[in-house]
Amino acid sequence: MNLAMRAVFDLYDKFPDSRRINIKYSGRFKDLNANVTYTSREVVFNLSKKWLEFSEELRVGLIQTLAVRIYKLNSQSLEMDLYEKFVKNLPKFAKIDKSDELLEDSFKRMNKIYFDENLTRPNLVFGADAFTKLGHYEHQTDTVLISNIFKDNLELLDYIMFHELLHKKHGLKKTKSGRSIHHSKEFKLEEAGFEDKDIERKLRNFVRKKRVKNWFGF
Repeated sequence: MNLAMRAVFDLYDKFPDSRRINIKYSGRFKDLNANVTYTSREVVFNLSKKWLEFSEELRVGLIQTLAVRIYKLNSQSLEMDLYEKFVKNLPKFAKIDKSDELLEDSFKRMNKIYFDENLTRPNLVFGADAFTKLGHYEHQTDTVLISNIFKDNLELLDYIMFHELLHKKHGLKKTKSGRSIHHSKEFKLEEAGFEDKDIERKLRNFVRKKRVKNWFGF
């Protein structure tokens, strides 16, 4: 019985369905990422090879956390609790060695205005000219990544920074069924406190114009 089979069986005291359960370790994942893929015949838990450096208990907790989403059952285990505590503490040990002067200035402004300067500086990186996913907070590496299109608009850059720092502050919330909530009630309430109440309209218009310019090469 492989580790994934044991993790699922221990969680439910049986196999939830007749599909095969397998585990694969891959070098294509960044850091400690993982996912689960499935067909009508097989469920495969795909983990970064870096997970091999950690205990079986942590890997079981990760697999079980993914499993409750796939099988839609309400379950919790000691290994899942261990994994959740491990993930919550990852930013404390992340290497902070990436920064950009423009992003750092934005971070300082938002941290002072909205977070009473209580947030530690994460890695701050500009990404490609993205028009859909405008920003992202990577919990495992404590990194804020922001689309390059905001380099010339400090007002919107600050808003995206504010949003991603809220992710850093609030982290992921879990429902009883194990589903992850990225934008909790507390998150949305705090986000609504942004000073410019018209900022979302400005953001939509800016991204639309930038996308049109990109399409036609203006």
